[in-house]
Amino acid sequence: MKAIIVGAGIAGLVAARQLGLAGWDVEVLEKSPAPRPDGYMMDFFGPGVEASERIGLYPRLAAVAYHVKAVEYVNADLRPTASLDYDQFARIAGEKVLSLLRPDMERAVLASLEDVPRDRIRVHYGAQLSGAWADDDGARVAVGSSAEALPTADLLIGADGVHSGVRANVFGLEENYLHSLGMRAAAFIVTDPGLNSRFRNRFVLTDTLDRMAGLYSLRTDQVATFLVYRDTDGGTSERQPQGTRERLRSEFAGLGDAVDRLLELCPEHPYDDVVAQVIMPAWHRGRAVLIGDACGAVSLLAGQGGSLAIAGSALLGDLVGPVDSAAGIGPALAEFERRWRPVVEAAQAAGRRAASSFLPANRLQRVLRRWIIRATHLPGIDRLVARQIVGRIAK
Repeated sequence: MKAIIVGAGIAGLVAARQLGLAGWDVEVLEKSPAPRPDGYMMDFFGPGVEASERIGLYPRLAAVAYHVKAVEYVNADLRPTASLDYDQFARIAGEKVLSLLRPDMERAVLASLEDVPRDRIRVHYGAQLSGAWADDDGARVAVGSSAEALPTADLLIGADGVHSGVRANVFGLEENYLHSLGMRAAAFIVTDPGLNSRFRNRFVLTDTLDRMAGLYSLRTDQVATFLVYRDTDGGTSERQPQGTRERLRSEFAGLGDAVDRLLELCPEHPYDDVVAQVIMPAWHRGRAVLIGDACGAVSLLAGQGGSLAIAGSALLGDLVGPVDSAAGIGPALAEFERRWRPVVEAAQAAGRRAASSFLPANRLQRVLRRWIIRATHLPGIDRLVARQIVGRIAK
């Protein structure tokens, strides 16, 4: 059996690994020229932890995790206004909470392909999808400017993110499925030893209205930067790369010298995209299926993108891996969607709830957020808050 996976992010690589271990031949196509170097810090817990332990990925992820001692909201002078004890939260959540930088997580999964017999999985970087077709007889894709399709495969998996080309070609236009949450997010990594030493072991967030900058020191002299701000373009999913750096500098001016320094070092074309969810009536059609953000983007607000990417892809591998004939693919995909859709929809609902409080629009909302975070230091309240977080997005 042969599968083509479009997208070499976390979801695509986990799916490739699991199918490869089951004996499938897998071609992975990724438009980026190499593994992506930029990304933000993610909390990894819930269904992803259970799945990664079951399939043997957890030790690799734990090896690259950071030890975050606290999340601190700060004013322009970097004085804390509220803080959350991460160790305390981890204990309440079951002590299985990892803080992972997205590119580290992707590289760890890429390295895990070594667990699969040689030549069973082939990853092709710089492979831009130009067409995709799938029906009950098989699946095909075209890459680059050539109109000639690659050989037919038994299964096509779209793991190519919120702006999925597989989804556009097989299921229809992006505008039919992409729902903006009214924000944009940007992320980049800069090198500055001075800033690095100021934020070690703390995830620092600016306590600001309509915009927020997040900073975290990495193991080297680098600082990971995460920016969220209101979307003034009405949910436009793509922007021209020219001017992105200048726009971020304008949006985040005045948040203090540390943020100003980060913006000064910002690369010319940082990651910058709409914060959105993908809502679809069906995730599979013919011999094609969507996974990860391509079908169920939960948004960064739910904090579970990486966790759901691993858990969903592991489940797909469980159900599709044993299939040894074309007749079994359709039922396996239907069962995958039946079992996985409720989990994704619950996480999406949590993301929509969080959207209303993630970026305070006025001082009253900001004060309310401070009170809630400060209350986590009170006995009993800490457990209540943690259970709300874990119960809503990790079950």
